[in-house]
Amino acid sequence: MSGVKRQDWLVAWQLRARFAAGLSAMYATEVPAYSTLVAVAAQVNKDFAAQHRNAERFGSLARVTAERHGAIRVGNAAELADVADLFAAFGMRPVGYYDLRCAESPIPVVSTAFRPIDPNELARNPFRIFTSMLAVEDPRYFEPELRARVQAFLGRRQLFDPALLAQARKIAAEGGCYADDANGFIAAAVAAFALSAEPIDKSWYDELRRVSDVAADIAGVSSTHINHLTPRVLDIDDLYRRMTERGISMIDKIQGPPRADGPDVLLRQTSFRALAEPRRFRLADDGIAEGTLRVRFGEVEARGVALTRKGRARYDAAMSAANPADAWGEHFPATDEEMAADQLAYYRGGDPSAPIVYEDFLPASAAGIFRSNLDRDPVAADMAGSEDYGYDVEWLAGAIGRHIHDPYELYEAISQEAPA
Repeated sequence: MSGVKRQDWLVAWQLRARFAAGLSAMYATEVPAYSTLVAVAAQVNKDFAAQHRNAERFGSLARVTAERHGAIRVGNAAELADVADLFAAFGMRPVGYYDLRCAESPIPVVSTAFRPIDPNELARNPFRIFTSMLAVEDPRYFEPELRARVQAFLGRRQLFDPALLAQARKIAAEGGCYADDANGFIAAAVAAFALSAEPIDKSWYDELRRVSDVAADIAGVSSTHINHLTPRVLDIDDLYRRMTERGISMIDKIQGPPRADGPDVLLRQTSFRALAEPRRFRLADDGIAEGTLRVRFGEVEARGVALTRKGRARYDAAMSAANPADAWGEHFPATDEEMAADQLAYYRGGDPSAPIVYEDFLPASAAGIFRSNLDRDPVAADMAGSEDYGYDVEWLAGAIGRHIHDPYELYEAISQEAPA
């Protein structure tokens, strides 16, 4: 490799930034309303920063405006393991375990999030991808005969080119790659998540829809795709108003903590409603029919301080109240100083002026947004059961051959650092 300059070598965060930008550009062409969402979010951020001196307490304006998280869905452990290999090339590790079957609006998936875990890496580019896997072994959703057919279908398809995965493993092992190699790799990685134009087997898709729209979106097609890309905004209530004023149909509420006096905590999310996108369907007689599906939507998020386990217990208690907004003050103080003193949230070095931003997700919010964009409820034999049917965090880690990081442990480690 003589003659190649060292500055031509791209490390994980640079590859991650290019990957995020590539996905964003692709998604904007597929879902034009996403471009409107990004533009409105950027203007909200600019206006908020002009009006609030502490606007950058949860990250620089540049970081917040560039920030995205994506969401994808896969069918089984082998596909999830491939995803883990691919995202490792971008410095994205599995963090957290989310069982959306246990949410108030149950969805037949278990999930993890792939993201950077080092604070410096997060500051450079915090791209995350929330990744859900179909819980096909759960008998509440899939009776044995259907389960066998779903497993056979998933076993036949190939989501990622083996050459792409081999290159990803090489890049992850070497900590980066040369720019000339990066362009093709990133283009192929982005293309792997494009919406396929291949006709969908209508009878098979409709059969899975009787279980769940999400099950059909995962196992009723031959590929995966970006389900949504989410910009970050500093004032989500303002964004909700502005999007509504533009005539864009939003879901009926903002998911997560209520707007309240005091420090922002955890994560608030909302979205515009899933759009009817043209799709082609293969009929029983092998004919092709034009139709539409509503599976992809435009989500936006606002992030606050990460809560400790004690703080999370307070959060759960507040959210279980009949009116969480009214109950909020009974569970959370009004200042960062009190939050830090009560050990309810994480701050670098215990300094109340140095909040640690929440980098992860809330299963209730994720399921709520999924549900608000579905045409029908999932069908399960017994929604009251608490059994995980083998899908726990240890199983998930073993299935992908990687440690799944505990978010609390990551925040605790950051809290031991001195403020910047």
